Amino acid sequence: MRYRIVALAVVSLLAMAVPAGATPPRIAPDSAGPKPPGPTPPPGTTPPPGAPNGEAWAWTQLTSNGTQIRYVSTDTSQTCPSVRYTTGTGRAPHPLHLLSSTPTSAQFPTTVCELRVPLTASKAVLERTSIQAARVHPANRELPLPGWTSTTRPGKIAVIGDTGCEVPVSGPVQNCLNHQTGWPFQRIADSAATVTKPDLVIHTGDYLYRENPDRENDKAANPGCTTFADRASWDCVVADFFRPAEALLAAAPIALTRGNHEDCNTAHQGGAGGAWFRYLADDLRSNGSCSVYPAPSLIPAGTLTLASVDSSFADPSDNGSTAQRNIYARQFQAVNQAALQTPANDFFVVTHKPLWMVKASGNPPNSAEWLTRVLDAAVADTSLHRLADNVRLVLSGHIHLYQMLDFNSPRPPQLTVGSSGGTLDNGPDDSKVVGQLIGTQPPQAVTQSITQEQNPPQNLAGVFGYAVLNDNGGTWNLTFHDTAGAVRGKTCALSASKTNKSFACH
Repeated sequence: MRYRIVALAVVSLLAMAVPAGATPPRIAPDSAGPKPPGPTPPPGTTPPPGAPNGEAWAWTQLTSNGTQIRYVSTDTSQTCPSVRYTTGTGRAPHPLHLLSSTPTSAQFPTTVCELRVPLTASKAVLERTSIQAARVHPANRELPLPGWTSTTRPGKIAVIGDTGCEVPVSGPVQNCLNHQTGWPFQRIADSAATVTKPDLVIHTGDYLYRENPDRENDKAANPGCTTFADRASWDCVVADFFRPAEALLAAAPIALTRGNHEDCNTAHQGGAGGAWFRYLADDLRSNGSCSVYPAPSLIPAGTLTLASVDSSFADPSDNGSTAQRNIYARQFQAVNQAALQTPANDFFVVTHKPLWMVKASGNPPNSAEWLTRVLDAAVADTSLHRLADNVRLVLSGHIHLYQMLDFNSPRPPQLTVGSSGGTLDNGPDDSKVVGQLIGTQPPQAVTQSITQEQNPPQNLAGVFGYAVLNDNGGTWNLTFHDTAGAVRGKTCALSASKTNKSFACH
Protein backbone atom coordinates (compact mmCIF):
# COMPACT_ATOMS: atom_id res chain seq x y z
CA MET A 1 0.00 0.00 0.00
CA ARG A 2 1.48 3.33 -1.03
CA TYR A 3 -0.74 6.24 -0.10
CA ARG A 4 -1.12 9.29 -2.28
CA ILE A 5 -3.08 12.15 -0.78
CA VAL A 6 -4.62 14.38 -3.40
CA ALA A 7 -5.85 17.82 -2.36
CA LEU A 8 -9.25 17.65 -3.98
CA ALA A 9 -12.57 18.86 -2.66
CA VAL A 10 -15.38 16.33 -2.55
CA VAL A 11 -17.91 17.35 -5.10
CA SER A 12 -21.07 18.10 -3.17
CA LEU A 13 -23.23 17.45 -6.17
CA LEU A 14 -22.28 13.79 -6.02
CA ALA A 15 -22.81 13.46 -2.30
CA MET A 16 -26.45 12.49 -2.63
CA ALA A 17 -28.45 9.82 -0.89
CA VAL A 18 -29.07 6.61 -2.78
CA PRO A 19 -32.36 6.59 -4.59
CA ALA A 20 -34.08 3.41 -3.44
CA GLY A 21 -35.30 2.31 -6.84
CA ALA A 22 -32.59 3.77 -9.02
CA THR A 23 -32.24 2.12 -12.40
CA PRO A 24 -28.64 1.39 -13.24
CA PRO A 25 -27.45 3.26 -16.29
CA ARG A 26 -25.21 1.66 -18.84
CA ILE A 27 -23.08 3.14 -16.12
CA ALA A 28 -21.26 5.51 -18.43
CA PRO A 29 -18.22 7.46 -17.29
CA ASP A 30 -18.08 11.25 -17.48
CA SER A 31 -16.89 12.31 -20.90
CA ALA A 32 -13.43 13.59 -21.76
CA GLY A 33 -9.70 12.56 -21.71
CA PRO A 34 -5.83 12.99 -21.23
CA LYS A 35 -2.62 13.29 -23.17
CA PRO A 36 0.58 11.21 -22.49
CA PRO A 37 3.79 10.27 -24.55
CA GLY A 38 5.42 7.56 -26.66
CA PRO A 39 7.39 4.40 -25.72
CA THR A 40 11.09 3.81 -26.28
CA PRO A 41 13.01 0.61 -25.59
CA PRO A 42 16.78 0.56 -25.08
CA PRO A 43 18.81 3.00 -27.20
CA GLY A 44 19.54 1.78 -30.68
CA THR A 45 16.70 -0.75 -30.81
CA THR A 46 13.94 1.53 -32.05
CA PRO A 47 13.48 5.15 -33.05
CA PRO A 48 12.92 7.61 -30.20
CA PRO A 49 9.37 8.67 -29.25
CA GLY A 50 7.69 10.73 -31.91
CA ALA A 51 10.08 9.63 -34.67
CA PRO A 52 8.41 9.41 -38.08
CA ASN A 53 8.18 5.65 -37.91
CA GLY A 54 7.91 5.23 -34.13
CA GLU A 55 6.67 2.33 -32.03
CA ALA A 56 3.19 0.93 -31.42
CA TRP A 57 1.51 -1.17 -28.74
CA ALA A 58 -1.71 -3.11 -29.24
CA TRP A 59 -3.77 -5.11 -26.75
CA THR A 60 -7.26 -6.50 -26.17
CA GLN A 61 -9.31 -5.00 -23.36
CA LEU A 62 -12.70 -5.99 -21.98
CA THR A 63 -14.90 -2.94 -21.45
CA SER A 64 -18.52 -2.12 -20.73
CA ASN A 65 -18.77 -1.54 -24.49
CA GLY A 66 -17.61 -5.09 -25.22
CA THR A 67 -14.26 -6.40 -26.40
CA GLN A 68 -11.98 -3.68 -27.77
CA ILE A 69 -8.69 -3.84 -29.60
CA ARG A 70 -6.65 -0.79 -28.61
CA TYR A 71 -3.62 0.60 -30.39
CA VAL A 72 -1.26 3.42 -29.39
CA SER A 73 1.57 4.53 -31.68
CA THR A 74 4.29 7.19 -31.66
CA ASP A 75 4.60 7.25 -35.44
CA THR A 76 3.64 10.59 -36.96
CA SER A 77 1.23 9.34 -39.61
CA GLN A 78 -1.78 10.02 -37.35
CA THR A 79 -3.46 7.00 -38.92
CA CYS A 80 -4.95 3.80 -37.51
CA PRO A 81 -4.19 0.31 -38.78
CA SER A 82 -6.67 -2.41 -39.67
CA VAL A 83 -7.20 -5.72 -37.94
CA ARG A 84 -8.30 -8.84 -39.77
CA TYR A 85 -10.43 -11.36 -37.89
CA THR A 86 -12.75 -14.25 -38.66
CA THR A 87 -16.50 -14.25 -38.07
CA GLY A 88 -18.52 -17.18 -39.34
CA THR A 89 -17.06 -18.16 -42.70
CA GLY A 90 -15.72 -14.70 -43.48
CA ARG A 91 -12.37 -13.12 -42.78
CA ALA A 92 -12.05 -9.43 -43.54
CA PRO A 93 -9.99 -6.41 -42.45
CA HIS A 94 -11.60 -3.81 -40.17
CA PRO A 95 -10.05 -0.36 -39.68
CA LEU A 96 -9.53 0.84 -36.12
CA HIS A 97 -11.11 4.20 -35.26
CA LEU A 98 -8.99 7.23 -34.46
CA LEU A 99 -9.67 8.52 -30.94
CA SER A 100 -6.94 11.08 -30.48
CA SER A 101 -3.67 12.25 -31.93
CA THR A 102 -1.29 14.79 -30.41
CA PRO A 103 1.79 14.75 -32.63
CA THR A 104 2.86 18.26 -31.60
CA SER A 105 3.48 17.29 -27.97
CA ALA A 106 7.00 16.16 -27.11
CA GLN A 107 5.70 14.40 -24.01
CA PHE A 108 2.62 12.82 -25.59
CA PRO A 109 3.40 12.07 -29.24
CA THR A 110 0.78 9.35 -29.60
CA THR A 111 -2.05 8.35 -31.85
CA VAL A 112 -4.76 6.35 -30.03
CA CYS A 113 -7.08 3.97 -31.90
CA GLU A 114 -9.65 1.38 -30.91
CA LEU A 115 -12.08 -1.10 -32.43
CA ARG A 116 -14.95 -3.02 -30.90
CA VAL A 117 -14.79 -6.68 -31.90
CA PRO A 118 -17.79 -9.04 -31.79
CA LEU A 119 -17.72 -11.88 -29.29
CA THR A 120 -17.96 -14.34 -32.17
CA ALA A 121 -14.68 -13.11 -33.70
CA SER A 122 -11.49 -15.17 -33.72
CA LYS A 123 -7.92 -15.05 -35.03
CA ALA A 124 -7.35 -11.30 -34.88
CA VAL A 125 -4.19 -10.04 -36.59
CA LEU A 126 -3.07 -6.49 -37.31
CA GLU A 127 -2.68 -5.98 -41.06
CA ARG A 128 1.04 -5.55 -41.69
CA THR A 129 0.60 -3.15 -44.61
CA SER A 130 -1.61 -0.83 -42.54
CA ILE A 131 0.95 -0.34 -39.74
CA GLN A 132 3.05 2.80 -40.06
CA ALA A 133 5.18 2.20 -36.95
CA ALA A 134 8.64 0.70 -37.38
CA ARG A 135 8.06 -1.62 -34.44
CA VAL A 136 4.82 -3.07 -33.11
CA HIS A 137 3.97 -5.05 -29.99
CA PRO A 138 3.09 -7.88 -30.06
CA ALA A 139 5.72 -8.58 -32.70
CA ASN A 140 3.61 -11.28 -34.38
CA ARG A 141 0.70 -8.77 -34.59
CA GLU A 142 -1.68 -11.45 -33.21
CA LEU A 143 -4.19 -10.21 -30.63
CA PRO A 144 -5.95 -12.51 -28.15
CA LEU A 145 -9.75 -12.63 -28.25
CA PRO A 146 -12.25 -14.08 -25.75
CA GLY A 147 -12.59 -17.85 -25.91
CA TRP A 148 -16.02 -17.84 -24.28
CA THR A 149 -19.49 -17.20 -25.65
CA SER A 150 -22.49 -15.27 -24.35
CA THR A 151 -23.63 -18.42 -22.53
CA THR A 152 -20.26 -19.48 -21.08
CA ARG A 153 -17.51 -17.68 -19.19
CA PRO A 154 -13.71 -17.59 -18.89
CA GLY A 155 -12.36 -20.89 -17.67
CA LYS A 156 -9.20 -19.50 -16.10
CA ILE A 157 -8.63 -15.96 -14.79
CA ALA A 158 -5.30 -14.53 -13.63
CA VAL A 159 -5.58 -11.67 -11.12
CA ILE A 160 -2.72 -9.20 -10.72
CA GLY A 161 -2.44 -5.87 -8.92
CA ASP A 162 -0.16 -3.04 -7.77
CA THR A 163 2.36 -3.82 -10.48
CA GLY A 164 4.40 -0.63 -11.02
CA CYS A 165 7.94 0.04 -9.81
CA GLU A 166 7.99 2.47 -6.90
CA VAL A 167 10.08 5.54 -7.62
CA PRO A 168 8.73 8.19 -5.23
CA VAL A 169 9.74 11.82 -5.00
CA SER A 170 11.46 11.02 -1.70
CA GLY A 171 12.13 7.92 0.34
CA PRO A 172 13.30 4.44 -0.68
CA VAL A 173 13.35 3.60 -4.38
CA GLN A 174 12.52 0.11 -5.60
CA ASN A 175 15.14 -1.75 -7.63
CA CYS A 176 13.44 -1.47 -11.02
CA LEU A 177 16.38 -3.10 -12.78
CA ASN A 178 16.13 -6.36 -10.81
CA HIS A 179 13.28 -8.32 -12.37
CA GLN A 180 13.87 -11.36 -10.17
CA THR A 181 13.45 -10.06 -6.63
CA GLY A 182 13.55 -6.27 -6.82
CA TRP A 183 10.64 -5.52 -9.16
CA PRO A 184 9.42 -8.89 -10.45
CA PHE A 185 6.33 -7.74 -12.38
CA GLN A 186 7.79 -8.83 -15.72
CA ARG A 187 8.64 -12.26 -14.31
CA ILE A 188 5.13 -12.57 -12.88
CA ALA A 189 3.56 -11.52 -16.17
CA ASP A 190 5.73 -13.95 -18.11
CA SER A 191 4.87 -16.79 -15.73
CA ALA A 192 1.17 -16.05 -15.87
CA ALA A 193 1.33 -16.07 -19.67
CA THR A 194 3.36 -19.25 -20.10
CA VAL A 195 2.57 -21.35 -17.00
CA THR A 196 -1.00 -20.36 -16.10
CA LYS A 197 -2.15 -19.54 -19.66
CA PRO A 198 -5.28 -17.64 -18.59
CA ASP A 199 -8.35 -16.91 -20.69
CA LEU A 200 -8.67 -13.50 -19.02
CA VAL A 201 -6.48 -11.22 -16.89
CA ILE A 202 -7.90 -8.86 -14.26
CA HIS A 203 -5.76 -6.01 -12.94
CA THR A 204 -6.91 -4.59 -9.58
CA GLY A 205 -5.20 -1.21 -10.09
CA ASP A 206 -2.02 0.84 -9.53
CA TYR A 207 0.10 0.84 -12.68
CA LEU A 208 2.06 4.12 -12.55
CA TYR A 209 4.52 4.44 -9.67
CA ARG A 210 7.30 6.52 -11.25
CA GLU A 211 6.62 9.81 -9.49
CA ASN A 212 10.19 10.98 -10.07
CA PRO A 213 11.81 8.95 -12.88
CA ASP A 214 15.07 10.82 -12.29
CA ARG A 215 15.65 8.49 -9.30
CA GLU A 216 15.07 5.19 -11.13
CA ASN A 217 17.92 2.78 -11.96
CA ASP A 218 16.58 1.47 -15.29
CA LYS A 219 16.83 4.67 -17.34
CA ALA A 220 18.78 2.98 -20.14
CA ALA A 221 15.73 0.84 -20.92
CA ASN A 222 13.36 3.82 -20.73
CA PRO A 223 14.98 6.85 -22.42
CA GLY A 224 11.68 8.74 -22.55
CA CYS A 225 11.01 8.21 -18.84
CA THR A 226 14.05 9.57 -17.04
CA THR A 227 13.21 12.97 -15.52
CA PHE A 228 10.69 14.46 -13.13
CA ALA A 229 9.06 16.18 -16.11
CA ASP A 230 8.45 12.78 -17.74
CA ARG A 231 6.27 11.43 -14.92
CA ALA A 232 2.88 10.10 -16.09
CA SER A 233 4.05 10.34 -19.70
CA TRP A 234 3.32 7.65 -22.27
CA ASP A 235 6.92 6.49 -22.01
CA CYS A 236 6.46 5.99 -18.26
CA VAL A 237 3.19 4.14 -18.89
CA VAL A 238 5.18 1.83 -21.18
CA ALA A 239 8.01 1.49 -18.68
CA ASP A 240 5.75 0.67 -15.73
CA PHE A 241 3.11 -1.42 -17.47
CA PHE A 242 3.24 -2.27 -21.16
CA ARG A 243 6.84 -3.40 -21.49
CA PRO A 244 6.89 -5.73 -18.45
CA ALA A 245 3.38 -7.00 -19.26
CA GLU A 246 4.05 -7.58 -22.96
CA ALA A 247 3.90 -11.40 -22.91
CA LEU A 248 0.75 -11.43 -20.80
CA LEU A 249 -1.04 -8.85 -22.97
CA ALA A 250 -0.22 -11.00 -25.99
CA ALA A 251 -1.66 -14.08 -24.29
CA ALA A 252 -5.11 -12.99 -23.06
CA PRO A 253 -7.63 -10.15 -22.99
CA ILE A 254 -7.37 -7.92 -19.93
CA ALA A 255 -9.86 -6.03 -17.74
CA LEU A 256 -8.45 -2.99 -15.94
CA THR A 257 -9.48 -1.16 -12.79
CA ARG A 258 -8.07 2.21 -11.76
CA GLY A 259 -5.89 2.56 -8.67
CA ASN A 260 -5.09 5.49 -6.41
CA HIS A 261 -1.76 5.97 -8.22
CA GLU A 262 -3.74 6.98 -11.31
CA ASP A 263 -5.13 9.94 -9.39
CA CYS A 264 -6.27 13.35 -10.63
CA ASN A 265 -4.10 16.41 -10.16
CA THR A 266 -5.60 19.59 -8.74
CA ALA A 267 -6.41 20.85 -12.24
CA HIS A 268 -8.19 17.59 -13.16
CA GLN A 269 -6.18 17.72 -16.37
CA GLY A 270 -3.32 15.48 -17.45
CA GLY A 271 -1.10 13.75 -14.91
CA ALA A 272 -1.38 10.08 -14.00
CA GLY A 273 -5.17 10.26 -13.98
CA GLY A 274 -5.11 11.88 -17.40
CA ALA A 275 -2.91 9.06 -18.69
CA TRP A 276 -5.41 6.55 -17.29
CA PHE A 277 -8.36 8.12 -19.10
CA ARG A 278 -6.41 8.50 -22.33
CA TYR A 279 -5.09 4.95 -22.60
CA LEU A 280 -6.48 2.49 -20.05
CA ALA A 281 -9.94 3.54 -18.83
CA ASP A 282 -13.16 1.78 -19.71
CA ASP A 283 -14.24 4.71 -21.90
CA LEU A 284 -11.26 6.54 -23.37
CA ARG A 285 -11.03 10.31 -23.62
CA SER A 286 -9.14 12.69 -25.86
CA ASN A 287 -9.21 16.02 -24.01
CA GLY A 288 -6.86 15.27 -21.10
CA SER A 289 -9.50 15.45 -18.37
CA CYS A 290 -9.56 13.36 -15.21
CA SER A 291 -12.60 12.50 -13.05
CA VAL A 292 -12.49 11.71 -9.36
CA TYR A 293 -15.73 9.72 -9.15
CA PRO A 294 -16.57 8.13 -12.53
CA ALA A 295 -19.56 5.81 -12.57
CA PRO A 296 -19.05 2.04 -12.25
CA SER A 297 -18.40 0.00 -15.38
CA LEU A 298 -20.26 -3.27 -15.97
CA ILE A 299 -17.89 -5.42 -18.00
CA PRO A 300 -19.42 -8.58 -19.51
CA ALA A 301 -17.39 -11.78 -19.78
CA GLY A 302 -20.12 -14.15 -20.92
CA THR A 303 -22.12 -15.24 -17.88
CA LEU A 304 -19.64 -13.49 -15.59
CA THR A 305 -19.93 -9.73 -15.07
CA LEU A 306 -17.08 -7.66 -13.69
CA ALA A 307 -18.51 -4.66 -11.83
CA SER A 308 -15.61 -2.22 -11.76
CA VAL A 309 -16.04 0.41 -9.02
CA ASP A 310 -13.47 3.21 -9.15
CA SER A 311 -12.29 3.58 -5.55
CA SER A 312 -9.08 5.44 -6.44
CA PHE A 313 -10.11 8.41 -4.28
CA ALA A 314 -11.97 6.52 -1.54
CA ASP A 315 -10.67 7.71 1.84
CA PRO A 316 -7.50 9.15 0.25
CA SER A 317 -5.64 9.30 3.57
CA ASP A 318 -6.63 5.72 4.47
CA ASN A 319 -7.50 6.93 7.96
CA GLY A 320 -10.95 5.34 8.26
CA SER A 321 -12.99 8.34 7.12
CA THR A 322 -16.52 7.60 5.88
CA ALA A 323 -17.23 11.10 4.56
CA GLN A 324 -17.76 9.83 1.00
CA ARG A 325 -20.24 7.10 1.88
CA ASN A 326 -23.14 8.66 -0.06
CA ILE A 327 -21.07 8.91 -3.23
CA TYR A 328 -20.04 5.26 -3.14
CA ALA A 329 -23.45 4.09 -1.95
CA ARG A 330 -24.87 5.32 -5.24
CA GLN A 331 -22.25 3.29 -7.06
CA PHE A 332 -22.90 0.07 -5.16
CA GLN A 333 -26.63 0.65 -5.55
CA ALA A 334 -26.13 0.66 -9.32
CA VAL A 335 -24.06 -2.55 -9.12
CA ASN A 336 -26.78 -4.25 -7.06
CA GLN A 337 -29.49 -3.15 -9.48
CA ALA A 338 -27.55 -4.66 -12.38
CA ALA A 339 -26.89 -7.88 -10.48
CA LEU A 340 -30.56 -8.23 -9.59
CA GLN A 341 -31.52 -7.84 -13.24
CA THR A 342 -29.30 -10.78 -14.25
CA PRO A 343 -29.52 -13.16 -11.28
CA ALA A 344 -28.17 -16.12 -13.26
CA ASN A 345 -24.84 -14.37 -13.83
CA ASP A 346 -21.98 -14.35 -11.36
CA PHE A 347 -20.75 -10.87 -10.48
CA PHE A 348 -17.28 -9.98 -9.25
CA VAL A 349 -16.93 -6.51 -7.76
CA VAL A 350 -13.49 -5.27 -8.84
CA THR A 351 -12.35 -2.20 -6.91
CA HIS A 352 -8.81 -1.13 -6.10
CA LYS A 353 -9.35 -0.38 -2.43
CA PRO A 354 -10.71 -3.42 -0.57
CA LEU A 355 -13.94 -3.41 1.41
CA TRP A 356 -12.83 -5.72 4.21
CA MET A 357 -9.10 -6.42 3.97
CA VAL A 358 -7.34 -6.86 7.35
CA LYS A 359 -3.93 -5.19 7.35
CA ALA A 360 -2.98 -5.85 10.98
CA SER A 361 -4.58 -7.62 13.90
CA GLY A 362 -4.24 -8.10 17.61
CA ASN A 363 -6.42 -10.56 19.48
CA PRO A 364 -10.10 -10.85 18.43
CA PRO A 365 -12.72 -9.66 18.35
CA ASN A 366 -12.19 -5.88 18.07
CA SER A 367 -8.56 -5.06 17.42
CA ALA A 368 -8.19 -5.42 13.64
CA GLU A 369 -6.99 -2.68 11.30
CA TRP A 370 -9.13 -3.09 8.22
CA LEU A 371 -9.74 -1.23 4.96
CA THR A 372 -11.76 0.52 3.52
CA ARG A 373 -14.49 1.58 5.95
CA VAL A 374 -16.14 4.10 3.63
CA LEU A 375 -16.77 1.39 1.03
CA ASP A 376 -18.21 -0.98 3.63
CA ALA A 377 -20.44 1.84 4.91
CA ALA A 378 -21.54 2.59 1.36
CA VAL A 379 -22.60 -1.03 0.81
CA ALA A 380 -24.57 -0.89 4.06
CA ASP A 381 -26.37 2.23 2.78
CA THR A 382 -27.74 0.54 -0.34
CA SER A 383 -31.37 -0.53 -0.38
CA LEU A 384 -30.29 -4.16 0.22
CA HIS A 385 -27.83 -3.07 2.96
CA ARG A 386 -25.39 -5.55 1.42
CA LEU A 387 -24.17 -6.73 -1.97
CA ALA A 388 -26.60 -8.75 -4.09
CA ASP A 389 -26.66 -12.52 -3.66
CA ASN A 390 -24.98 -13.20 -7.01
CA VAL A 391 -21.99 -10.99 -6.20
CA ARG A 392 -19.66 -13.91 -5.57
CA LEU A 393 -16.34 -12.17 -4.85
CA VAL A 394 -14.76 -8.80 -4.21
CA LEU A 395 -11.38 -8.41 -5.96
CA SER A 396 -9.06 -5.62 -4.80
CA GLY A 397 -5.44 -4.55 -4.39
CA HIS A 398 -3.93 -1.47 -2.69
CA ILE A 399 -2.25 -3.40 0.14
CA HIS A 400 0.89 -5.01 -1.29
CA LEU A 401 0.25 -8.61 -0.38
CA TYR A 402 -2.17 -11.46 -1.07
CA GLN A 403 -5.06 -12.19 1.27
CA MET A 404 -8.34 -14.11 1.11
CA LEU A 405 -10.98 -13.49 3.79
CA ASP A 406 -14.40 -15.05 4.02
CA PHE A 407 -17.30 -14.73 6.42
CA ASN A 408 -19.48 -17.79 5.65
CA SER A 409 -22.44 -15.46 5.12
CA PRO A 410 -24.16 -13.62 2.23
CA ARG A 411 -21.20 -11.22 2.29
CA PRO A 412 -18.85 -12.30 -0.52
CA PRO A 413 -15.25 -13.25 0.25
CA GLN A 414 -12.69 -10.46 -0.08
CA LEU A 415 -9.71 -11.31 -2.27
CA THR A 416 -6.84 -8.82 -2.11
CA VAL A 417 -4.14 -9.17 -4.78
CA GLY A 418 -1.63 -6.34 -4.44
CA SER A 419 1.50 -8.45 -4.61
CA SER A 420 2.44 -8.32 -8.29
CA GLY A 421 5.26 -5.79 -8.40
CA GLY A 422 5.30 -2.94 -5.87
CA THR A 423 7.36 -3.14 -2.68
CA LEU A 424 5.67 -5.67 -0.41
CA ASP A 425 3.83 -4.87 2.82
CA ASN A 426 3.74 -6.88 6.01
CA GLY A 427 0.59 -8.84 6.69
CA PRO A 428 -1.31 -9.90 9.80
CA ASP A 429 -1.08 -13.11 11.77
CA ASP A 430 -3.95 -15.12 10.24
CA SER A 431 -4.64 -16.84 13.56
CA LYS A 432 -5.49 -13.42 15.02
CA VAL A 433 -7.65 -12.40 12.06
CA VAL A 434 -10.14 -15.26 12.43
CA GLY A 435 -12.90 -14.13 14.75
CA GLN A 436 -12.37 -10.43 14.15
CA LEU A 437 -15.58 -8.44 13.68
CA ILE A 438 -15.39 -6.55 10.38
CA GLY A 439 -17.85 -4.17 8.77
CA THR A 440 -21.22 -2.68 9.67
CA GLN A 441 -24.95 -3.57 9.72
CA PRO A 442 -23.98 -5.84 11.39
CA PRO A 443 -20.26 -6.48 11.87
CA GLN A 444 -19.39 -10.01 10.78
CA ALA A 445 -16.73 -12.33 12.11
CA VAL A 446 -13.97 -13.52 9.79
CA THR A 447 -14.25 -17.30 9.50
CA GLN A 448 -11.14 -17.86 7.37
CA SER A 449 -8.03 -15.81 6.60
CA ILE A 450 -5.23 -16.84 4.26
CA THR A 451 -2.43 -14.31 3.84
CA GLN A 452 0.63 -15.26 1.82
CA GLU A 453 3.72 -14.37 3.84
CA GLN A 454 7.31 -15.45 4.19
CA ASN A 455 7.59 -17.98 7.01
CA PRO A 456 4.59 -16.82 9.07
CA PRO A 457 4.19 -15.86 11.84
CA GLN A 458 7.89 -15.14 12.41
CA ASN A 459 8.22 -13.05 9.24
CA LEU A 460 5.05 -11.37 8.03
CA ALA A 461 6.52 -9.83 4.85
CA GLY A 462 4.38 -10.58 1.85
CA VAL A 463 5.15 -12.81 -1.13
CA PHE A 464 5.28 -11.60 -4.73
CA GLY A 465 2.76 -13.32 -6.98
CA TYR A 466 -0.73 -13.43 -8.42
CA ALA A 467 -4.02 -15.26 -8.01
CA VAL A 468 -5.80 -17.65 -10.34
CA LEU A 469 -9.53 -18.39 -10.45
CA ASN A 470 -10.58 -21.53 -12.29
CA ASP A 471 -14.17 -22.20 -13.34
CA ASN A 472 -15.20 -25.37 -11.54
CA GLY A 473 -18.55 -26.30 -13.04
CA GLY A 474 -20.59 -23.43 -11.66
CA THR A 475 -18.29 -22.29 -8.90
CA TRP A 476 -14.66 -21.16 -8.68
CA ASN A 477 -11.36 -22.63 -7.48
CA LEU A 478 -8.77 -20.20 -6.12
CA THR A 479 -4.97 -20.57 -5.96
CA PHE A 480 -2.05 -18.25 -5.27
CA HIS A 481 0.98 -18.45 -7.57
CA ASP A 482 4.52 -17.24 -6.93
CA THR A 483 6.73 -15.37 -9.40
CA ALA A 484 7.58 -18.61 -11.22
CA GLY A 485 3.90 -19.49 -11.60
CA ALA A 486 3.96 -22.33 -9.09
CA VAL A 487 1.02 -22.82 -6.73
CA ARG A 488 1.88 -21.77 -3.21
CA GLY A 489 -0.34 -22.77 -0.31
CA LYS A 490 -3.85 -24.19 -0.41
CA THR A 491 -6.34 -24.70 -3.22
CA CYS A 492 -9.70 -23.25 -2.25
CA ALA A 493 -13.13 -24.03 -3.74
CA LEU A 494 -15.86 -21.40 -3.47
CA SER A 495 -19.15 -22.74 -2.16
CA ALA A 496 -22.11 -22.77 -4.54
CA SER A 497 -24.33 -21.27 -1.85
CA LYS A 498 -25.28 -17.61 -2.19
CA THR A 499 -26.18 -17.30 1.48
CA ASN A 500 -23.09 -18.99 2.95
CA LYS A 501 -20.28 -17.80 0.72
CA SER A 502 -17.02 -19.35 1.80
CA PHE A 503 -14.00 -21.24 0.49
CA ALA A 504 -13.21 -24.84 1.37
CA CYS A 505 -9.42 -24.99 1.33
CA HIS A 506 -7.02 -27.94 1.37
